[in-house]
Amino acid sequence: MSAAIQERPAEQAGRTPTVVRLLVLATFVVILNETIMINAIPRLMDSLRITEQSAQWLTTAFMLTMAAVIPVTGWFLQRVTTRQAYATAMGVFLAGTLLSAVAPSFEVLLLGRIVQAAGTAVTMPLLMTTLMIVVPKQDRGRVMGNVTLAISVAPALGPAVSGLILQAGSWRLLFLVVLPIAGLVTLFGLRKMDNISDPQVSSIDWLSVGVAALGFGGLVYGLSLFGGNDGRVGLGIGIVIAGVAMIAVFVIRQLKLQRTGVPLMDMRILGHRTYSLSLLLMSIGFLAMLGSMILLPLYLQNLRGLSPLETGLLVMPGGLAMGLLGPTVGKIFDRFGSRPLVLPGSIATFLALGGFTQVSMTMPYWQVLGLHTLLMVSLAATFTPVFTLGMGGLPPHLYSHGSSMLGTLQQVAAAFGTALVVTVMSARTSHLVADGVAAVPAQVSGMKLAFGVATALALVTIVVAAKLPNRVPGADTQDHGDADTVPPTDGAATQQHSAKTVKSDKEPDIQS
Repeated sequence: MSAAIQERPAEQAGRTPTVVRLLVLATFVVILNETIMINAIPRLMDSLRITEQSAQWLTTAFMLTMAAVIPVTGWFLQRVTTRQAYATAMGVFLAGTLLSAVAPSFEVLLLGRIVQAAGTAVTMPLLMTTLMIVVPKQDRGRVMGNVTLAISVAPALGPAVSGLILQAGSWRLLFLVVLPIAGLVTLFGLRKMDNISDPQVSSIDWLSVGVAALGFGGLVYGLSLFGGNDGRVGLGIGIVIAGVAMIAVFVIRQLKLQRTGVPLMDMRILGHRTYSLSLLLMSIGFLAMLGSMILLPLYLQNLRGLSPLETGLLVMPGGLAMGLLGPTVGKIFDRFGSRPLVLPGSIATFLALGGFTQVSMTMPYWQVLGLHTLLMVSLAATFTPVFTLGMGGLPPHLYSHGSSMLGTLQQVAAAFGTALVVTVMSARTSHLVADGVAAVPAQVSGMKLAFGVATALALVTIVVAAKLPNRVPGADTQDHGDADTVPPTDGAATQQHSAKTVKSDKEPDIQS
């Protein structure tokens, strides 16, 4: 790697590098597409003459593919240049979008969604790995806040945008609108993007690839069977157990490869205390967040009678607030560290979810809006510094493995959170109906209990947040203890220190 590239972070201190801006834009388009399908299920059922269970496979297959592909991205991102990874991810995504738009049948549409997911699985780890390489430590909070702006606003806009598009025409418009936008983003990115690292020649252990796909994919699929009314819970439990067993085999295989070869996912990332704590907090927080995001539409549409568009508009302010506060949260983290943000954010998340345990048929919509906004703002105060802390606690040559692990566990947490709250809600509702309680009060009681479970999980994040360090540990430490002290973050001395740190951090990345 040239000296110019090595010192780029120091030269660009105070501003977001172009390569990160381009990747954020691409990630925004990809995530918007992921959530834009939420309101299309009824239209797809009518147009393609499929059942609700079949239509739900468009989401389940997406998560399955993400869970199976993401473990490979750590190896993939080390083998190719930044431009090659970007071109591959967006090219695959475009192919899947085009295939979905012209799909003559449900089977072809499902295949298109799987192809889309394969491209999406590379985009987020590529963004996070690149950010950690090109952005100096003193600016990571601010830049991560800008990333949060994009990846939080996109899912918030998805349901509302899809509602508007579906008012205008067929479900195919959802893909036809995304296709030219993604195409322009791809072309513009390829023209402007620079390579920020040199590829490393390494082999891949195909046994690990197969075991990871079966393990993580099986776990996500098994969890997706929970909460259904078709008697497949027993099958889901069996598949989950088999998935966990395959994941255990995968971990053992990686530990062996760490001694004799190149692991697909380097488990040494878990030996870094700050990263491990951050991973645990984000996984539990993501699980609680996804659980609540599943329950709210069910409450607003099935019980309160709102339309999908009205539901999307009601939850949009919370998502927008989360995104718009991202840059501010990042600046606060850069200046004061994580403690003024993560612990209060975790407590506020607990309080917001606790408020949702009081849902009823007469709860004012402004109260729902307020609680959801508090939840999103609290998560913004938590996720940005926690991710920055966790990834900053790793040596540079493990960045790609760290982002891959995080992406994989996010998919598992999403599936587990959805399965958990739906199962609890369904079990409670069925029990009350069997005891003679009317359907609507039984459903409300089931949702209260499900929100209670999410609240209990949020309580765990408070405990983990209290154990996190205030600052990113030094690059030359092993991060097995508390590391609250970093060099000052202003002045010329800081930039000189940043340049030296980036140089020393990057060398292991090339030699490893």
